Amino acid sequence: METPPIIAIENLYKTFGKNEILKGINLTVSEGEGLVILGRSGSGKSVTIKCLVGLVKADKGNIKIFDTEITSLKDDELNDVRIRIGFMFQNGALYDSMSVRQNLTFTLKHHTRNLTEEVIEAKIIEALESVGLKEAIDKMPSELSGGMEKRIALARAIIINPEIILYDEPTSGLDTITSREISELMLSVQEKHKTTSIIITHDMACAKMTGYRILILKDGIINAEGSYAALEKSKDEWVRSFFI
Repeated sequence: METPPIIAIENLYKTFGKNEILKGINLTVSEGEGLVILGRSGSGKSVTIKCLVGLVKADKGNIKIFDTEITSLKDDELNDVRIRIGFMFQNGALYDSMSVRQNLTFTLKHHTRNLTEEVIEAKIIEALESVGLKEAIDKMPSELSGGMEKRIALARAIIINPEIILYDEPTSGLDTITSREISELMLSVQEKHKTTSIIITHDMACAKMTGYRILILKDGIINAEGSYAALEKSKDEWVRSFFI
């Protein structure tokens, strides 16, 4: 019997005012897959993954995660789904007034009740070791470099042991070497924790390294789909333009 996809989006639409962003997105993601979504600015990449966790409410369409239709769920029911999903925001989104330890503690307590202080500390150490930054546990966000902040954001995403991680521009603003390190770290996390990943990126090196499959959005729909190698050789000049 064929295993159902861990994520299934059907006929998804979203409009902001008079601006039609999504015009009928259809896609599925298999368990353990790394899916990269490309597209020009404003093509709806980030809106798509925000709809997946209810940060943006779709106008029309169906979204199934873990075989549960989420578009009609109440907040408490949606939260039961969200606690199984990690989200790495583009800007890191760490709380400036909290240390790294406090940021990670806040995330743990928000998602999981009745944890002892010993368990919380152990989970924080494990997450920071996974991203190679145990020594930054008591640093403030203002003391972190761009690359360190991205690593801490990833530690915060994985500390809840998610089955799915959504990455919104995980390497933006980083130099080439640090971008590669973050991409390698994402792959390491996926292999270690067996997570399913959706990666929104403009970084083609990141896309090549992390994407088992790549989708390209254009005018609110999926315009092209395939492996990096196949899309790079596409006869469509617009598709090839991403790979130049």
